[in-house]
Amino acid sequence: MHPTQRKPVRVRRIDECNSVHEIFEHCLPAFGGAILRRVYSILDRALEAGCPLTVSIAGPVTVSGQHQAWLIPMLEAGWVAYLSTTDAVCYHDGHRSLNEHTKDPIYEVPIFGDDGALRDENVIRVTDMGFDESVLLDQDKFLTAVLTRPEFQKKMTGTELRYRLGAYYAAQERHVGVQPGLLATCNRLGIPVFVGAPADGSVFLNSMKLWAMKQAGLIPDYSFDLDLHAEVFEACAYHHWGLFESPAKSIATLILGGGVPKNYNLQPEPALGQVLGLPDVRGYEFDVQITTAPVTDGSLSSCPPAEAVTWGKVDKDTYMQSTESLPGDYSMMMPFIVKALMEKHGKREPYRLYENRDRLVETLRGAVRDNKEWLLDSLLYPVGQA
Repeated sequence: MHPTQRKPVRVRRIDECNSVHEIFEHCLPAFGGAILRRVYSILDRALEAGCPLTVSIAGPVTVSGQHQAWLIPMLEAGWVAYLSTTDAVCYHDGHRSLNEHTKDPIYEVPIFGDDGALRDENVIRVTDMGFDESVLLDQDKFLTAVLTRPEFQKKMTGTELRYRLGAYYAAQERHVGVQPGLLATCNRLGIPVFVGAPADGSVFLNSMKLWAMKQAGLIPDYSFDLDLHAEVFEACAYHHWGLFESPAKSIATLILGGGVPKNYNLQPEPALGQVLGLPDVRGYEFDVQITTAPVTDGSLSSCPPAEAVTWGKVDKDTYMQSTESLPGDYSMMMPFIVKALMEKHGKREPYRLYENRDRLVETLRGAVRDNKEWLLDSLLYPVGQA
């Protein structure tokens, strides 16, 4: 490195900082702290540029109350275009609204305690959170009742399912008098919620129950079904909007944990460019992730952002300055990151993409029609006879 390119290590005393934002900028000079500073700096730059932010989150964020601590404030700040998560996050989101006598049925339990004793007490443990098994049974009854409502008796995307479910959660939360949960907040703000593995969770298990009852002749009808094709296409439409219609003409992503939510969050670019063959499609300009998964076993689902560049999921021209992967537990860092970003950027009008999804989907459908020649040619391949 040429001497003129060297960046001196300069810090500020922590008792001279007046905000969390200043701590991130001036008090994390080296090692893991420097990686955390770069993660914060990239998110800061993305918001400064007005980039819509997509968020992928794995892990029990709702059962642990993290959604109310920092995720919902981040959503209410208006930065987030859409969310990718798990069916379990959506399922556990409803627990706090079901018991009028216990305002919060979830309590702390030891991580390394006697799980056999907890089982004898009918207590379910999620890391260091515990709740009575009856909470699950009540949640199942609630979901069964909701899924039999007339407006659910059709084929729909998972985003519509979770939008409608959020409205029911919100009504229940108001009735019981608890703080709004994740799906209720996303419903109010028009934030689409994607789940890449919808069958891997108890919201869908309750739908399976009703399907099985219909198959067994126990109920006359149950017509709910998921339209996965339309849901993936909808995610592509939002990415297409971010690149070509949003004021920033680019898009950013924050990935918390790995697994299916991360991979789902990253797949619109290859779907648009590689599979649908649309021109001028780019990946994320800003990409930061916080995860405990190691690179070596492939469990990260595209590993660090640099590997995602080779797939086209992250923009190749900017990734050296606009991507970072922080090895760590996001639950330890996100409250401070969100607080610091809110100190600097405040709130903006939410994107409300769900409320505009019909128009955005039709825009992408038009782009597909315009690409007719390429798409028809892509069907021609000398496949051997089975």
